[in-house]
Amino acid sequence: MKYDQIPNSLFIKNRKKFMDRMQPKSIAVFNSNDIYPISADSVLPFEQHRDIFYLSGADQEETILVLFPDSINKKNREILFVRETNEHIAIWEGEKLTKEKAIEVSGIQNIQWLKDFDKTFFDLMTEAKTIYFNTNEHYRQAVETETREDRFIKKCKQQFPAHLVAKSNPILQEIRGVKEPEELELMQMACNITEKGFRRLLGFVKPGVMEYEIEAELVHEFVSNRSKGFAYPPIIASGNNANVLHYLENNKACNGGDLILMDVAAEYANYSSDLTRTIPVNGKFTKRQKEVYNAVLRVKDDATKMLVPGTLWAEYHKECGKLMTSELLGLGLLDKADVQNENPEWPAYKKYFMHGTSHHIGLNTHDYGALKTPMKANMVFTVEPGIYIPAENMGIRLEDDVVIQQKGEPFNLMANIPIKADEIEELMNR
Repeated sequence: MKYDQIPNSLFIKNRKKFMDRMQPKSIAVFNSNDIYPISADSVLPFEQHRDIFYLSGADQEETILVLFPDSINKKNREILFVRETNEHIAIWEGEKLTKEKAIEVSGIQNIQWLKDFDKTFFDLMTEAKTIYFNTNEHYRQAVETETREDRFIKKCKQQFPAHLVAKSNPILQEIRGVKEPEELELMQMACNITEKGFRRLLGFVKPGVMEYEIEAELVHEFVSNRSKGFAYPPIIASGNNANVLHYLENNKACNGGDLILMDVAAEYANYSSDLTRTIPVNGKFTKRQKEVYNAVLRVKDDATKMLVPGTLWAEYHKECGKLMTSELLGLGLLDKADVQNENPEWPAYKKYFMHGTSHHIGLNTHDYGALKTPMKANMVFTVEPGIYIPAENMGIRLEDDVVIQQKGEPFNLMANIPIKADEIEELMNR
């Protein structure tokens, strides 16, 4: 891996938090992701399942974590199964986890080879009453592919039909949403790498540059700083492309007088950052562009102040809508009649700002975290309002990642990344 090894104290804490919430005589199993084929002998780069990584630090395919806090044999309360390595594998695929290295990475003392999983697991299940399955219940999930986890669940239900079943996901939503200090440091590292990429662009962008050339500059900077690359598919949208919320083509020329909306950020050690900035191609905002830009910035700043312990996510978004409505009235994009006659299910401001303002971020860009209960300290959220005006050939979104504090305003992990219009212009025209 490109990143520095993470202290296993983080994963030891994470496992304890999970096991403390398990039912008596229950066992939980977590599988790594598959390596997904493209065609012929080609495959996609491996990405570890974030849950097994969160609980073990194992960043390798064909890995299984078993947690059984009530096991009669104490050594079986935590077991990590890894693929047995050998000289042939080392030559063709590179270094894999040895048992000794797996102990060092995870803090788990009982490391077994994957070939021994079925026998060991059957023995453990004779002691267990309930099994926790790790189903994907994220509110944005729309997965059609049968995963390694899915296949395990199907096989386990057939083999052990008399066991009770419980869900790992509610526990993970609760504990993954509140970050440990080590996680915040890793996320800060991802944000710092993102800052380097963004500052690089401010001296590079000019009329005529291609969107994909901007993407290439970012890849260079991110990978040079020990990131795998983008935390999510990059959006580099100039002119009216910015009004396509998930524009991914990145294949158009950037014209003088237009703005470029860039939703681009680095990962580090599997932790995401999530940045959006909008800059003028020629280094100078027009008067109208700056008016809209500053309106978005005010909404972002005011929304950020509301992210405090006790805030409810749904109510927060309603308040963000009120902030945006006020700004759109000031810009002349809405009038009082629009607001008075609006559909409560689709308020007037949604014509120009149609997405949410914030989501959890961490090991996933749209991370796990409780959304129906009050916010807590050390949750990390994006703040990303936008105004999209196709008729004026512009879309502006601004986004930072912030950590909720026990008291006071959130801590901005991206506080050092330029955002004020005047500073953007100054840096672009040096």
